[in-house]
Amino acid sequence: MTRATPALRLLGVQLFWLILTLFVSSLLIYGALYIAPGGGPLGALLGGRSMDPASIERLKEQYHLNDPFFVQYWHWLSNVLHGDLGTSLIYKEPVSNLVGSRLVVTLQLVGYAGMLIVLCGIGLGVLAALRPRLLGTGIVAATSLGMAIPQFVAAMLLVSVFSVTLGWFPVLGEGSGLVDRLWHLTLPAVSLALSGLAYVTLVANAEVRNQLRSEHVQTATVRGLSRGRVLRRHVLRNAMIPITTVVGLTVASLFAAVAVVEDAFSLNGLGAYLIAAINQRDFAVVQAIALLLVAIFVIVNAVVDVLYALLDPRLSGRTEGA
Repeated sequence: MTRATPALRLLGVQLFWLILTLFVSSLLIYGALYIAPGGGPLGALLGGRSMDPASIERLKEQYHLNDPFFVQYWHWLSNVLHGDLGTSLIYKEPVSNLVGSRLVVTLQLVGYAGMLIVLCGIGLGVLAALRPRLLGTGIVAATSLGMAIPQFVAAMLLVSVFSVTLGWFPVLGEGSGLVDRLWHLTLPAVSLALSGLAYVTLVANAEVRNQLRSEHVQTATVRGLSRGRVLRRHVLRNAMIPITTVVGLTVASLFAAVAVVEDAFSLNGLGAYLIAAINQRDFAVVQAIALLLVAIFVIVNAVVDVLYALLDPRLSGRTEGA
């Protein structure tokens, strides 16, 4: 019961900041419509189309455009909290129906890329630290190069080599069924994960090297503990605390970059749909997707903060003493 109190307090603090961040984000996303060029919300709704005065008045009533800003925002937020994300001006369908299937594609792509970052990033980083000479130098050099390649350029290079030249992977589309979808999403996931994977590899390499040089690891080695036990209990356990934080933040940041990759591979995900909605000035869709991506990013960050505090006993003690 005593140990559970700091954890519950930590969850309460994280939940408070999560709700506050989502509230501020929703206000900024909705308010961005007013400062965007093009005549404010009515201009965004019209999208350059000409309408008769009666239709414009109905549009104003539908979106409460005659009300003050915060009243309009409250109407929109209330509908969002009840699961109503609005109606697409282009497709004349509820936005929740339009983004539902696309959300699945985006989550699968980010999950695939996140798995590559966790497995390959941490694995290569640890391997480079344990084999610091030729192999470690090669891994660090390759990952440093990977960090410098933009995702769009990486996507084009992967398509050129593995799709066009070798014919190993399809060029476009997300496929159907588990195996076919994994096959279709492999190149997009690699291009999305490349820079994050390289960053995690470098961090894991540095953290494991620091732990190998630390005094408690040297002491454990002198005491005659096996190399495997020293690595598991004294090196990897301590190194995983900062690595976990970096992995969490890196995976969360994938949601901000997914639009570029989805557009490059013509995937029917949220990112590509967001770009299309911006071009079509379908502002209800833009608001919904932006809010959804921000919510996912904030939730993932909150989960990472909780995991970090649970892994690091020093933070648990600090929370208990607060």
